[in-house]
Amino acid sequence: MYLAVILLTMLVLPIGSMIAEHAAGPAPWTLLLGKWFVFWAVGVRLSLAGVRQFFQPAFTAEQIFHIDRPEVLPLVRELGVANIATGVVGLASLAAPAFVLPVAISAGIFYCVAGIRHAMERGRSGNETIAMISDLFVFFVLAAFAGSVLAG
Repeated sequence: MYLAVILLTMLVLPIGSMIAEHAAGPAPWTLLLGKWFVFWAVGVRLSLAGVRQFFQPAFTAEQIFHIDRPEVLPLVRELGVANIATGVVGLASLAAPAFVLPVAISAGIFYCVAGIRHAMERGRSGNETIAMISDLFVFFVLAAFAGSVLAG
């Protein structure tokens, strides 16, 4: 299930949305990239992750961070709230396109740091490897979008 959610929200649905919108009426690919990756990979993905971290913090603590101690669960819940907050702004970017670039920058930083942290982990679990690859992939997509927009 975890892999399916990652593949859908961080690859299949953003690319499918880009193709569908471009087919409906030509739009610059760069803008479509930012719009749909911010919506799906940030808005939907981080909202879903945040809800799970808030209501089932043990999954993230054990499967991603390799910590089996109840003392960390409040911190995982706080991470969940931060992910929900970022996700909500990503979702709102469809109604407020001015949100796309700032969300891409802030989420890009988050995904970069998370991906690097996963990459440095010895004895990575399968879920952590999936998280690492998807985090770094989305970081590069968001960085390419932001760099393109900022470069003019």
